Amino acid sequence: MSAPILHDFPNQFETERLLLRSPQAGDGAALYAAVQESLAELQPWMPWATDDMTVESQEAVMRRAHADFVARTDLMLVIFHKVSGELIGSSGLHRIDWQVPRFEIGYWLRTSCIRQGYMAEAVNGITAFAFDTLVARRVEIHCDEKNKRSAGVALRCGFVLEGILHNNARHHRTGKLENTMVFAQVRN
Repeated sequence: MSAPILHDFPNQFETERLLLRSPQAGDGAALYAAVQESLAELQPWMPWATDDMTVESQEAVMRRAHADFVARTDLMLVIFHKVSGELIGSSGLHRIDWQVPRFEIGYWLRTSCIRQGYMAEAVNGITAFAFDTLVARRVEIHCDEKNKRSAGVALRCGFVLEGILHNNARHHRTGKLENTMVFAQVRN
């Protein structure tokens, strides 16, 4: 198997309503706006969703994510609505094991865009990209057992709950032990 950095694949793809692409320099302001709109909904689940974010800090996130994408160490994707051009969320393929290949999908959506099927559409597109383009053998989704919306997306997209990891992480705000649900799709 060649070194991951030598893997050639597109840095963007489309679904019916969405454009998903790797982060680029200049995306920080749009990311900042989406996160700020959604901060209250993100904070219980996402350790990175903090009150001290700035446009500059989010621009740095986008530039680091771009570098990671090019290096093939993490494949963050920003999600844009194809008609409006608005950044409506972020997802991607994380915790990559190129030897399998195995990927974990993480995701969040701008508050004004929830309950419209966008995240399921994005996850289905990313899953197809992982299997069809990256030749994945396993794609996972992990979420807090209490995060019913995230679990619902996984189930709607055909992921199977393989198990619950009990007391496997401390909550980033409360410090309490939390359970993590592990969903997966596999191909032989």
